[in-house]
Amino acid sequence: MKYLILFLLVILVSNAQTEKTLAPKLENIAWISGTWQGEAFGGITEEIWSEPSAGSMMASFKFINDGKVSFYEIEVIREVENTLMLQLKHFRWDLKGWEGKDETVDFPLIKITENKVVFEGMIFEKVSESEMNIFVDIETKGKTETVKFNYKKKIDKPVNQFNTVKKATIKPVIDGKADEEIWKNNTWLPLDQRWLGNPYTEEDFSGRYKLTWTEDALYLLAEIEDDKLIDNNKNPLIAWWDDDCLEVFIDEDNSGGEHQFNHNAFAYHIALDGNVVDMSTQKKGKLYNSHIESKRVTTVNKTIWEVRISLFNDTYKDDAENSPIKLQAGKLMGFALAYCDNDNSKERENFIGSVYVDGEDKNRGWIDANIFGTLKLINN
Repeated sequence: MKYLILFLLVILVSNAQTEKTLAPKLENIAWISGTWQGEAFGGITEEIWSEPSAGSMMASFKFINDGKVSFYEIEVIREVENTLMLQLKHFRWDLKGWEGKDETVDFPLIKITENKVVFEGMIFEKVSESEMNIFVDIETKGKTETVKFNYKKKIDKPVNQFNTVKKATIKPVIDGKADEEIWKNNTWLPLDQRWLGNPYTEEDFSGRYKLTWTEDALYLLAEIEDDKLIDNNKNPLIAWWDDDCLEVFIDEDNSGGEHQFNHNAFAYHIALDGNVVDMSTQKKGKLYNSHIESKRVTTVNKTIWEVRISLFNDTYKDDAENSPIKLQAGKLMGFALAYCDNDNSKERENFIGSVYVDGEDKNRGWIDANIFGTLKLINN
């Protein structure tokens, strides 16, 4: 009995420490500052909070739908009479106000804990240093609904390469023919950066690619000149990187960072037989065939790969049902393309990428999304 009481006391103390209430000071909510991006109501949201200064924090909010601004908000959190008050005003796309000239929407502070800032009608929840949730009570037709906004903090990563990608008016058919107008009118991009191996000749390898997008997917057209196509490993989960394959790197929110055994980004290896492999959170290879549809057509030494890529954000769970995100104009994502070239050896001889990587170790894409380039989706 004595030990049970002691155990319960430990739990109570632990919970009390977890829910410790902090003083109503801006310094205790400074983690909110930064540029935050997310998705809600079928569109893209952006919220930019300043650091505390002169007794306040200021923010601008923007909601983008179908590539156009729907509305803005100006927000402030002020120190008022030993507490905090969040106030905001809404503006239409043309900066005409929703509220009257002297009216604001006010959210009095209830409490601050280590990971939450609770206002009346709005809660900021810290998930990690780079992620937060905001829960907002929204009243519609007399009913109040709590809407969750999930935000990722924008962290400036090196801009290694920047390309715009035009939207396709008609979805490309994945047949390896590439006879749609969007492919005919788009510009080829080079696949010419040697990440691994000795120098090679154009007779041994050359590559280039094009990109387009629709609401449902990113589309890739790659043209590879390779004098030998090798598939030594019939089991797709054994040394898949040592066979000839196309590798597509995707960082859905362009956040950069480490992704070796998580889904902050994906490194899809598309094998000659169409199997798609990446590292799972279990630290081993896993098939992700449902993420990518591809068709490969080889004539003599030239191979055309036509690829449809569904995009998933970093909440993806290997053991759960996941839905791909919808794309829209203005979206930024991290991207790189590479080709594993094996000329009949036990291991690949070359690894050729689309992005210049500084330093001696250039084979970092499967671990570090900071080396990816950046794509911006635009309307055609």
